[in-house]
Amino acid sequence: MTKAQAPFSLPILLLLGSIAPMLVAFASQYLGGLQPCTLCIWQRYGYGGAIALGLITLALPRRLQLWGAVLTSLALLVVAGLALFHVGVEQHWWQGLASCTGNLDVHQSVADLEKQLMDTPVIPCDRPAWTMFGISMAGYDFIYATLLGLFGLAAALRSAR
Repeated sequence: MTKAQAPFSLPILLLLGSIAPMLVAFASQYLGGLQPCTLCIWQRYGYGGAIALGLITLALPRRLQLWGAVLTSLALLVVAGLALFHVGVEQHWWQGLASCTGNLDVHQSVADLEKQLMDTPVIPCDRPAWTMFGISMAGYDFIYATLLGLFGLAAALRSAR
């Protein structure tokens, strides 16, 4: 790969690399029946941000695409941080968010409370919906986002030289 190719091909790779876990997440949800918890949704937002940055990067002039790739890589490292936090909640290293246990409005009638309970499934953040080899989806997401983000930064630094 030459210097002239690197700034253009890296953003495409980071964009496709950001789309892939979203496809896996939506397939897991809509085809596999695994409902996401609040922290899963936050990780999806992070990938959405990386995808948006990747698309913007492709629209930038070629001389600025390297900086866009750096920003996309940093967004992926933010996703990795969110995934690590999620793994910590799953492993009970620290407490999750209040939204991970459900928010009920207890200042209502018993009938309304029952209806709210039935209409709002609580997906706990501290119990993995799926694991493989003892690693949850959040764990795999941490590994993936970290590797892709660090690869993007390393490739961008190498291209800048």
